[in-house]
Amino acid sequence: MKHRKLVIIPTYNEIENIQEMIRTVMGLDGDFNLLIIDDGSPDGTANLVRSEKANFPERLFLLERKGKLGLGTAYIDGFKWALKNNYDFIFEMDCDFSHDPKDLIRLYEACENRDFDMAIGSRYITGVNVVNWPMGRVLMSYFASVYVKFITGLPIKDATAGFKCYHRSVLEGIKLKEVKFIGYAFQIEMKFTAWKLGFKLIEVPIIFTDRTRGTSKMSKGIFKEAVFGVIWMKIKSIFSPYKLNRSESI
Repeated sequence: MKHRKLVIIPTYNEIENIQEMIRTVMGLDGDFNLLIIDDGSPDGTANLVRSEKANFPERLFLLERKGKLGLGTAYIDGFKWALKNNYDFIFEMDCDFSHDPKDLIRLYEACENRDFDMAIGSRYITGVNVVNWPMGRVLMSYFASVYVKFITGLPIKDATAGFKCYHRSVLEGIKLKEVKFIGYAFQIEMKFTAWKLGFKLIEVPIIFTDRTRGTSKMSKGIFKEAVFGVIWMKIKSIFSPYKLNRSESI
């Protein structure tokens, strides 16, 4: 049976990376489809995606939103679109090549061939595999995952990772409309929720390379959301146990 695979990439001012990323993903073995979710990039990112659609009319899709609405809401919109359009495996990935598109194949194989529900591209499962980050940011990212594990018990070494493959059953099982966070805490919340619901997670080692073109979207507000969001998730799990979504509505 041939599985339908969709890669979701949120964008904001990624004109320097988007064309190369589209052509790289389209050139991979495995017939990956690609959904770009653009938050009104003033640099013309969406226009370039539209021009590329002519080359890949059955595999490249564009969802445009008005203004910066947050990473988490972009992925939630993408998940709903993927489920509605009957994709079996759904991927999260950045547009700046910090995630190597070739690793999409390895994430897919971890779910398909090894019977896991979510595969996480992990920077820390085999040491610290990060290139071109200043030491301060490496330490902040690494100890963020240590903090998450300490507070929540989540058995994942790269809790903030944003390079993932979901089997559709995970996204059907999570009540997407109740996902709270929009920044990097979103990445933690999705892993924590999937784990609490009993889905099987695996970390796949990757090498993360910091962007060489465009600008980072990290901010103090995003970091603060993650710090306090982890505590909220733990408290919520104690007083309101997680249950699989049984409703047809997502």
